[in-house]
Amino acid sequence: MDRVRWGIIGVGDVTERKSGPAFQQAERSELVAVMRRDAAKAEDWARRHGVGRWYADADALIADPEVDAVYVATPPDSHADYAQRVAAAGKPVYVEKPMARTALECEAMVAAAEEAGTGLWVAYYRRALPRFRRVRELLDAGRIGRPRSVLVRTQQPARTGGQLPWRERPEVSGGGYLVDLGSHTLDLLDWLFGPVTEVTGGATATASTDGAAGPRAEDQVSATFAFAGGVRGVGLWDFAAAERIDRVEVVGDGGSLVFSCFGSEPLRLLVDGREERVPTEHPDPVQLPLVQSVVDELTGRGTCPSTGRTALRTARVVDALLADHRAAEAARLATATP
Repeated sequence: MDRVRWGIIGVGDVTERKSGPAFQQAERSELVAVMRRDAAKAEDWARRHGVGRWYADADALIADPEVDAVYVATPPDSHADYAQRVAAAGKPVYVEKPMARTALECEAMVAAAEEAGTGLWVAYYRRALPRFRRVRELLDAGRIGRPRSVLVRTQQPARTGGQLPWRERPEVSGGGYLVDLGSHTLDLLDWLFGPVTEVTGGATATASTDGAAGPRAEDQVSATFAFAGGVRGVGLWDFAAAERIDRVEVVGDGGSLVFSCFGSEPLRLLVDGREERVPTEHPDPVQLPLVQSVVDELTGRGTCPSTGRTALRTARVVDALLADHRAAEAARLATATP
């Protein structure tokens, strides 16, 4: 195709600035229709963003003959269903991250797209951001020598009060903030160092009460892993900590490179006792580079670095880290007094 006409299923918060405008700003791309189950909210989004058509039914949007490809931006519990419906209609699909709640759901999405001969991409947009392209350039240039290990530390205070957001409801999201935030970092490391070949670790719900009615989301996760490229890593994610820390450190035999996964402050090169700061900037909207790469692939001008296959690898790592916790939660709920 020469130009891609997009439809969006699920115009919630993520589509306001992070992603939605990218489909309008990318070259050879046009946003022509949106869908939300609340018709009034779908119409409001469409009018505010200058989109001509809106739907309250996903199948109507998928069947729209003027929609060439579909972006699924709903919570993860519906990703597999919508992606398979889009593939069955013979159309490419771009899915929000996490790709789905489990690797099993991701496998069904990949199989559907491959059987239909359509494309499947996932919004792990850090693979295309200039900030992390610069990280990769510095590593490839040997600025820290040969990378040997990577240390990940992500922590933030626990949310207090109010109704649980979908990100902390495992039946909707697949888990908690490891699935929502940690998957971004794990996927980025896959892109930098190759697929994970070994992973061990575990998760707990230390800050949650035993009387929770449903499965509790993990709030503390530790991991060790090895990558196909030979780098080994350790990670700690704590979502009930006193302070916020977002730090990834790549250690080489000639220095270290330190950066945040979610911030925008300069990268830090530490070599021979000296520190060099490397400034980077995020585009607005932040998903524009990855969306452009999807459009480029669909129009025969390039390839997208974040596919259903690469995202499936990340889902399998998340599953491995949460397996024991999920089993323990299932057992707790099975023995709970009605």
